[in-house]
Amino acid sequence: MVYILDPIFQLLVLAGAFAAVHLLASSKSFIFIAHTVLFASLTAVLIAQGIEPYSTAQHPDGTWKTVFYGAAKATWWIGGALMLVSSVRLFLIFEGRPREGRLVQDLIAGLIYIGASLSIIAYVFNVPVGTLIATSGVVAVILGLALQSTLSDVFSGVALNLGRPYSVGDWIVLDTGVQGRVVETNWRATHLLNATNDLVVIPNSALAKSLLVNQSSPDETHGVTLSVRVLTTRTPMQIQQVFDTILLGGKRALRDPPPLVTLGEMDGQSIIVELAFRVADAGQIIAAKNETLDLIFRHLRAEGLDLATNVLSNDLIQVAPNKLGNANTTVHHELIRALPMFAALADDELKFLTEDLSKRNYPRGAEIMPQGKKSPTLMVIAQGVAVVERESGDAKIELNRLSPGDFFGERGLLMGAEEPGFIRALSPVTVYEISSNGIARVLRERADLADEIGATLAARLNAEAALSEGTVFPAHRPLTIAHRIRQLFQLHQPDRR
Repeated sequence: MVYILDPIFQLLVLAGAFAAVHLLASSKSFIFIAHTVLFASLTAVLIAQGIEPYSTAQHPDGTWKTVFYGAAKATWWIGGALMLVSSVRLFLIFEGRPREGRLVQDLIAGLIYIGASLSIIAYVFNVPVGTLIATSGVVAVILGLALQSTLSDVFSGVALNLGRPYSVGDWIVLDTGVQGRVVETNWRATHLLNATNDLVVIPNSALAKSLLVNQSSPDETHGVTLSVRVLTTRTPMQIQQVFDTILLGGKRALRDPPPLVTLGEMDGQSIIVELAFRVADAGQIIAAKNETLDLIFRHLRAEGLDLATNVLSNDLIQVAPNKLGNANTTVHHELIRALPMFAALADDELKFLTEDLSKRNYPRGAEIMPQGKKSPTLMVIAQGVAVVERESGDAKIELNRLSPGDFFGERGLLMGAEEPGFIRALSPVTVYEISSNGIARVLRERADLADEIGATLAARLNAEAALSEGTVFPAHRPLTIAHRIRQLFQLHQPDRR
C-alpha cells in the first residue's frame, strides 16, 4: 500500500483519469465536473510535494526528480486547460445558433491550448516566451505566405459561419451557375449536392467572393415562371380561363399563394401568356416545369387552341390548327388511343371501345363519383380538371388531380374494387365513358391485352401508393391484376408454369 502514497504513482493515476474522462465521457456536465475534481486533486498533490507549477524554479538534485517535476508541471497546465475548455463547452451557448456557438467555442479552446503550451515552455523548460514569440513571428510570416490559400479559406469560413448567408439543407445558386443543396460546411470548404446528385466542393474563399442566391430563405418555397405564346383563335379572357384551368391540374404547384396567369404582349395573331406559381422547394423546379408543359399541351389540344412561335425576323409562324377532326368518332378515337393501356390496339379494335362511348358534362364543384363506389365504366377526362380526395373523419386528403387524357373508374370496371376517394370537378369537366361491353369485346378478340392492362394499372397504383403511403407493391402484382381481369370478363387463364 506504500506505492499509493508515492507522488509519481498519484501523478500517473490523475493523468490517466484526465485522458479517460476526455476520451470516453459524452456528457458535457460530467466532463466538466470530473475535470474540475481531477484538477483540484492534482493541485493538492503538487502543493503537498512542494511543486509550484507556475514557478520557473528548477530542481537539479537528481535527473529522475527533475523529469518528474517537469512532467508534473506540464500535466498541471494541461489539466487546467482541459478544465477550462470543458467549462467553455458547457456554459458558452448561443441560443438558436449552434454553428456560431461551436465556432466561438473552438476559437476560445484554441486560445486556451496555446496559452497552456506557452506556459509549459516558460515554466517547465524555462525558455523566455518573448524571445520565442519574436522568433516565431518570422516563421509565421513564412508559413502565412506558404499557406495563403488555405488561410484565406479558413478566414472566409469564419466569416461565412458568422454571417450565415446559408445553412445546411439550403439550396443556393452562385453567379457562376453552380447550384445545389448544402450538405456540409466546414473551415475549409462547403459541400453541395446538385440536381444530378453529384457532390460539388467549393472553397470558402471562392464562395465568399461570389454573388450568392439562397433559394431556401426566408422559406423553402420557390417561385417558378413559364411563358408561352398562343394563337388568338379565342378572346384573351377565354385563353386566360383555359390557363387558369391548366394550373389547377398541377400536382406540384402550391395552392397558397395561388398560381397566377398574366396576359402579356399581343399582336394580330398571338398573345403571350405568363404563368407564375410556387413549389415546396427548389429541388422540385424541374419536375414542376415538366409537369406544367405537359398539362399545357394536353389542355390546349383538348380546347382546340394552338401554340405560336417567333423566328429571328419576328415573323410569326402559325402552327397548323390543332383540330382532332370534325366527326365525334375521330375525337373519341384520338382520346382513347392516348391511354397507355390501349396504345397497342389496332384501329378496328379501337372501334369496339368507341362505338357505345357516352359523354357527360359536370359543372364546377360537382361530384363525379362518390368514395367507395365500384364504377361500372371507365371514365376518361376530355376537358377540365378533377380532384380525387379521400375523406378521413373530418379531414380531406388529396390523392390526385386529373386532367385531359387521365382516366378513373378502372378499379371497379377491371378489378372489381372500390374507388379510394370521391372525385370532384375543379372546373367544368367533360368525361367520356367506356362501357364494360366495349372492353369485353376487345378482350375477347385479344385476351393477351389483359396482361398489358394489368402492367399499366399496377404501375399506376404503385405510383399513387408511393405518393400517399410511401409503399411499393410486389413485382408479381401485374400478374395478379391481369388474373382478376380475366376472371371478371370470363377469359381463358394462361398456363404460367
